[in-house]
Amino acid sequence: MRTPARLVALTSAALLTTGGATLAVAPTASAVSMPSKCQYAWNTPHYAKTTAVVNLRTGPSTSYSSKGNLSKRTRFTHYCIAYPHGKNWAWGKVTSGPNKGKRGWVYYKYLTL
Repeated sequence: MRTPARLVALTSAALLTTGGATLAVAPTASAVSMPSKCQYAWNTPHYAKTTAVVNLRTGPSTSYSSKGNLSKRTRFTHYCIAYPHGKNWAWGKVTSGPNKGKRGWVYYKYLTL
């Protein structure tokens, strides 16, 4: 059985206990060290899947080298975007498949909820 990404985030989050009640606090996007190329950071991570086979790149453009291919429906959690030359690129972490754990850039057009 698969564990939903949000449950994993809560599992790795800090727990606060007050008066017998426990409150889970999920990490914010600011808790992740983001590259300087990010132009807009989300308040919370965005969970997505790829819509086609795409490259995970070292930077927000096709001029950057590929870190590997992500298969269609690979899960990708993104924390910020950059838009060089009017193209949206998302930076984040691969959360499924052979490249799981790698961080990099994916062209935003190929991501969906």
